[in-house]
Amino acid sequence: TQPQIRQASENDSEAIVDIYNWYIENTYYTFEEESLTAEYMREQMAGADALAPWFVLEEDGEISGFCYAGIWKSRAAYKYSRETTVYLRHDRIGGGRGYRLMEHLVNELRATPIHLLIAGIALPNDASIAVHEKLGFSNLGTFNEVGSKFGKFIDVAYLQLVLTD
Repeated sequence: TQPQIRQASENDSEAIVDIYNWYIENTYYTFEEESLTAEYMREQMAGADALAPWFVLEEDGEISGFCYAGIWKSRAAYKYSRETTVYLRHDRIGGGRGYRLMEHLVNELRATPIHLLIAGIALPNDASIAVHEKLGFSNLGTFNEVGSKFGKFIDVAYLQLVLTD
């Protein structure tokens, strides 16, 4: 069957947390250090709406990836900014999946009052940088050694995309 991007539901939380936990346990792409539960993921997804959506990529009845736009900072002045996140099942990386998910997220948010998207990408991660730049994100710079995981300091690049004039 044709891959489909759809709004995530709480029924997807187990698949989403399985994808994300692999990255927690095996990569520095997320700064989480302890595996999460499906219940925790359901709580995170509970606030999803048109201004903070969650989407999944479904292929052959399985979730291959997810993306969402979350609150950038809690102060009211940031209400039109969102931080984006995208993860793919580690055995489904490639084939344009991450791009398709992020493109869908960006297009959905263009129809809302959201003005700015922000992506923080742990480095090195050339594939994620390339996806974001292809979508029109501008690389603003790098916070050097801002995170620490697996006994080493990690740089994080910040990119942004202005959605409205």
